[in-house]
Amino acid sequence: MGSSRTTTGPKNHKRLLALALGVGLASAALGTANPASADSTTHTSARSVSAGYVGASESAGTKAFFDAVLKSVAERRAAQPSLKAVTVYYNAAQAPSFRSQISSAASIWNSSVTNVKLQATSGSADFNYYEGNDSRGSYASTDGHGRGYIFLDYAQNQQYDSIRVTAHETGHVLGLPDHYSGPCSELMSGGGPGTSCTNRYPNSTERARVNQLWINGLAKAVAQVEKAG
Repeated sequence: MGSSRTTTGPKNHKRLLALALGVGLASAALGTANPASADSTTHTSARSVSAGYVGASESAGTKAFFDAVLKSVAERRAAQPSLKAVTVYYNAAQAPSFRSQISSAASIWNSSVTNVKLQATSGSADFNYYEGNDSRGSYASTDGHGRGYIFLDYAQNQQYDSIRVTAHETGHVLGLPDHYSGPCSELMSGGGPGTSCTNRYPNSTERARVNQLWINGLAKAVAQVEKAG
């Protein structure tokens, strides 16, 4: 995000709060997301959080993810209600082993939600994918509204369904927190249901939450505001 900020009055604050609550504040596993191959251009601004595919604690991450998404939505709000679907660009060049899984995850989300669309690019992107080895497994470092990066761990993607892992981490970039105690039918339950879970699709609640967060093209609006600033 840039340095520009949008001021909000009481009525706008209530609306922003309602949008953020629509994300569903389940949890986010916190960590110091910093893959060795990621340079400073891939990092999100001050209020990014890191959310992973597996984890033991949910309560601490809930507030952190809520704060990050609320701040992001507030920054992105602009008076451009005519905007519909927002296109978010991703670059998978630094995760060549997972090109197929990344493409499948993008297709899954594009067929599941209407207010935001994922599109591959070989140039500058809103978020990037990386691959490698990390004892924490796979994770997303994101503001919850289209910015940041996703790290895909080799070992974890061999242990769990790789497309589910990738779609799950992509869900974080779109605004969804972890909910490890959820059933296999819930994409954001991540590794909670165990390695036998192969569901790759968000359920109806998760789809609705993403659509609600991305309503009215908030991300595109703030990008235009930042360029103007």
